[in-house]
Amino acid sequence: LLLVESGGGLVQAGGSLRLSCVTSTSTLDYHIIAWFRQAPGKEREAVSCISKRDGATYYADSVKGRFTISRDITNGTVALQLNNLKAEDTATYSCAADTYFPPTHLPFQCNRASLFTTWGQGTQVTVSS
Repeated sequence: LLLVESGGGLVQAGGSLRLSCVTSTSTLDYHIIAWFRQAPGKEREAVSCISKRDGATYYADSVKGRFTISRDITNGTVALQLNNLKAEDTATYSCAADTYFPPTHLPFQCNRASLFTTWGQGTQVTVSS
């Protein structure tokens, strides 16, 4: 596996979780790591992404001010801190890597799932109201 997520779980509304995406740095060189989520019956949506080169970030409007993405290049980890969770945040969260396209316009690139060629298996986040 090149990407492995962890940190999902069940939490009450208003609570917090921290998701981690560990990359296999010895075999995976990426430009952007993104977190996507998909709830049952809904389309997959981009939540946040981060540039490896300079740490630039993007957030979907629905999570701005509540979620924070960060990267640790030394250990190949990208984390997503989820605060003030809402019931509508319930979904399977997956991290994905763009290994081909350097970041030129993050909002555009982050919302194009087809640009991300390597995906993790996903981790479930369930928020009870």
